[in-house]
Amino acid sequence: MDWIQVILLSLIQGLTEFLPISSSAHLVLPAQLTDWPDQGLAFDVAVHFGTLLAVIAYFRQDLLQMLAAITRTPALLSNIGWRPTLLQTAAHDEHLDLIFKLTLATLPVVVVGFASKDIIETHLRTLSVIATTTILFAVVLWIADRRPGGRSLIRWSDTAWIGLAQTLALVPGTSRSGITIAVALLVGLNRVAAARFSFFLAIPTIAGAQLLLTLDLMSEGSSVDLAHIAAGGLIAFASAYFSIHFFIRLLDRFGMMPYVIYRLALGSVLFWIVAGA
Repeated sequence: MDWIQVILLSLIQGLTEFLPISSSAHLVLPAQLTDWPDQGLAFDVAVHFGTLLAVIAYFRQDLLQMLAAITRTPALLSNIGWRPTLLQTAAHDEHLDLIFKLTLATLPVVVVGFASKDIIETHLRTLSVIATTTILFAVVLWIADRRPGGRSLIRWSDTAWIGLAQTLALVPGTSRSGITIAVALLVGLNRVAAARFSFFLAIPTIAGAQLLLTLDLMSEGSSVDLAHIAAGGLIAFASAYFSIHFFIRLLDRFGMMPYVIYRLALGSVLFWIVAGA
């Protein structure tokens, strides 16, 4: 890779990872429009690690409160008995409640991801699939944005629906943040609550994907350019942090319509590329 490729791909990964516009759809375009070589697995690991650190850094106060909730759990259990139900335990601590709900919402994508990994990599990473899902889920996002709810408190039933919806993001072009925010809006959450839960949910999801990529990299045993790897991770971190910050700040003002319009335009460009191939 040259430095232009490193900078552009890192920016694309960082800026699009947490926006509802699909990072996979954007990463297709440089490959289609240039003769750049494949960036390699090590670079993918670095930029995904950068985006993971960005969401952890942005929500560090919330995560520290969750960690504190875990340390309080033994005392909490002694107060309510040593055989409480999950709901009873969570009801006594809002941060512990959020941890349990994030765990529940993460389980479906873990199960489906392992079961469908080969199918996705073999049959679904095509330009026509990405173009289709980019436009299809733009419509879903538009429908969801027209009926945002007023709730900020997420229920267990909401968690289950959002977790199931996240499995659709395994199909390239869907957008993990886009589908989880859309379903959160459809079940009655307001925009900010929907986005925050989606970002929290990104942490275990990206961490799991990062682990798989790292294991693949270790088995591959290829050489890496440390300067490119370090720069890619840092650029992805900074751009992802910037993206999260401004997305949340502007969400109530503009809603999802700018992203719906953008997805429709991007999907049309991808179909144009498919037609000319």
